[in-house]
Amino acid sequence: MTIAANIQQVKQTIMSACADAGRQDKVTLVAVTKYHTVAEAQAVFAAGVTQLAENRMPGLLEKQTALPDPKIDWHFIGHLQRRKVKKVINNIAYLHSLDRLDLAKEIEKRAVQPVKCFVEVNVSGEASKDGVALADVAPFIKKLATFSKIKVVGLMTMAPIDADDPTLHQLFKQLRQKRDQIAALHLPYAPCHELSMGMSRDYRIAVLEGATFVRIGTALFR
Repeated sequence: MTIAANIQQVKQTIMSACADAGRQDKVTLVAVTKYHTVAEAQAVFAAGVTQLAENRMPGLLEKQTALPDPKIDWHFIGHLQRRKVKKVINNIAYLHSLDRLDLAKEIEKRAVQPVKCFVEVNVSGEASKDGVALADVAPFIKKLATFSKIKVVGLMTMAPIDADDPTLHQLFKQLRQKRDQIAALHLPYAPCHELSMGMSRDYRIAVLEGATFVRIGTALFR
């Protein structure tokens, strides 16, 4: 199948999951172009996807140079080192991996305008994963109150690669419940209305559980 056909298939799956869940709100497809060529990224954009994601600075800058169209919103979805914040933070629309206070401080120092951030949450508790523990999400977000350059738009998580469907439902549900708890605080700097969860192997379940951003790579390029 072509990239355009794959994109259409993913969109259909999202629409089907929304219908099954009784949802009428928007789910944003973020195309993850890491490990793929500039030409493939251009094909994704040509097929109508304007939300593109990279997880490393070199890939981000390379693709942005090749695709300078202002209609594209760039997402950074990987672990962001403090020393790379200066070169990344003003070139993206969304950061999906805010997970520690020292990173927040560096963003505050380097950003020229408020950055839309997802707080990364390690819902499963895996030692190999980055992210704030579920119980620490509210205390962490409250520490960001004085950071004028950070806007917490939502929460993000990555499920274990070997999780079965019941486990995926439970993990994504826990993140949705935490998102709702934070949103209920009505913090002006952390509206926290969004959920970035679900990748190629599990995005349908993520949408069923309330994902508003899904990060899809493999399913677009197979």
